Amino acid sequence: QVQLVESGGGLVQAGGSLRLSCLASGSFFRINAIGWYRQAPGKQRELVSTITSGGSTNYPDSVKGRFTISRDNTKNTAYLQMNSLKPEDTAVYYCNAVLVMGTVVRSLLNWGQGTQVTVSS
Repeated sequence: QVQLVESGGGLVQAGGSLRLSCLASGSFFRINAIGWYRQAPGKQRELVSTITSGGSTNYPDSVKGRFTISRDNTKNTAYLQMNSLKPEDTAVYYCNAVLVMGTVVRSLLNWGQGTQVTVSS
């Protein structure tokens, strides 16, 4: 069964940085786009970045210029480098294989446990 395991979260002060990792099992990783999502308490899960199998990336305005998604297909791992963190970035962060259809992004797998990111002011 395909699994995605997120790691790298933690507590950081505003302005700090964290790098999240998403380790995937199986060869599917290399042929799928990957997305990072986050969910803050009481809010819906939101997409914060995507990267296609070819390396094309996309970000919403809320994180553009601060977050960078990357992938290492040899390690079946995707990363989310988060710089200049703000308290409003506090959330549980998840990764998933995604299907990108223009502006529509659909997650494909069951959600993992996620990794908590807490940014203090």
